[in-house]
Amino acid sequence: MKTKHIQYETHGTCSKLIDVTADENDVIQQVFFLGGCNGNLQGISQLVRGQKIDDVIPKINGIRCGAKGTSCPDQLCRALGSVRKAG
Repeated sequence: MKTKHIQYETHGTCSKLIDVTADENDVIQQVFFLGGCNGNLQGISQLVRGQKIDDVIPKINGIRCGAKGTSCPDQLCRALGSVRKAG
């Protein structure tokens, strides 16, 4: 099975990079965050694994972290959008 892989540099969050792999059907295979709240981001990574990109984005897009205009889940949506376009 063919896979798509990107490394997305985050903006406005404690995490600095999101590494995403999805299969040819846009099903998320794995997500790794560099930096940020380790436990929370491991949880998010496990929750989205096996989900279709188009199912994940509407659920977590636009989430904010405190007064920031974005969050790690919001940045993940942007990374997933890049993965979808990579196909």
